[in-house]
Amino acid sequence: MAVSGGLVLVLLMVFWSVVWPYVTGAVVLGGVAAAGWWLWRTDRLVRGRDRLWRQEEAVQAGHRTLAEVDAITGTEFEDLVASLCRRDGCTDVRRVGGAHDNGADVVGRLPDGRSVVIQKRYTPTSTIASRELRDLLGAKVHFEADLAVFVTTTRFSRPSEKFALQHGILAVHRDHLVLWNNGASLLSLNEVNGRGQGDSRHRARWKRAYGE
Repeated sequence: MAVSGGLVLVLLMVFWSVVWPYVTGAVVLGGVAAAGWWLWRTDRLVRGRDRLWRQEEAVQAGHRTLAEVDAITGTEFEDLVASLCRRDGCTDVRRVGGAHDNGADVVGRLPDGRSVVIQKRYTPTSTIASRELRDLLGAKVHFEADLAVFVTTTRFSRPSEKFALQHGILAVHRDHLVLWNNGASLLSLNEVNGRGQGDSRHRARWKRAYGE
C-alpha cells in the first residue's frame, strides 16, 4: 500500500509538472482578458458620457429662443456662435473678439478642413451695412481664412447682401440664425445664402417689430 501511495504521488507530481504551465497560462490570459474588458467598458462609458454631454449642449443651444439670444451680451453671443460651430463638427474653434480682434470674433476649422473666420452683430434693431462686410473681408485676408461668415440677429441691407454674394461671404441673418440654432449645419446655410429677407412682406414685418 505504501508503494502504491508513493507511486500515486509521483504520478501526480509528474502530471502537475506537465499541466501547470497550461494552468498558469490560462490564468494569465484570463487576467489579461478581464483587464482588457474593463478598459473597453471604461472607454465605452467615458465616450458615452462625452457623447451625452455634447448632445445635451446641442439641445440647450437649440432651445435658445431669439428673444433669449437678443437678451444676452456680446461675449455670450460669441460663445453661442462658437458652440454651434463645435456642434457642427468644427475644430480649433476659439473666440478672438476684443479691442484688437482684427475684424473677427470667432475662428476655427470646418469639418472639411477649411479655415473659417466669423464676425457677429447681435443687435436686432439695425441693418448690417456693406462697410461691416468689407471689414470681415479684410479679416479673412488677415487670418488667411478659406471662408468668411457674418452672423447677426438682425438683417443685411440690400447692398451688403449683394456684397456678400459677390465676395463669397456667408451672410447669416436673423432667419438663418433660427435655422442654425435649431439644428441646421452652418455649411447647409450656403444653400440659402442671400435669401429669406428681401421680400416686401418680410420688410413690413420687420418694421412693425423693430420700427425700422
